[in-house]
Amino acid sequence: MNDLNMPLDSLFDPWTIAAGLIFGIIGFWLFRIGRKNQNRPIIFIGIAMMVYPYFIEGRVLNWVIGIFLSCAAYYYWT
Repeated sequence: MNDLNMPLDSLFDPWTIAAGLIFGIIGFWLFRIGRKNQNRPIIFIGIAMMVYPYFIEGRVLNWVIGIFLSCAAYYYWT
């Protein structure tokens, strides 16, 4: 048990780590493209995609937020 009274294996779920890695890479790419094109919404979405996995717990919530931010990036891209 840790300080949050949760088993440690729930904090190191492979799907949660995969979501953080995938959406973090996409967020970094969006941040770079947004700076290059001076597109502020894309810059902010990229930063959000890089940062949110550090604050969100849970496999499903990580994937839902990542997919939502990806859809928002697509909306502002076009």
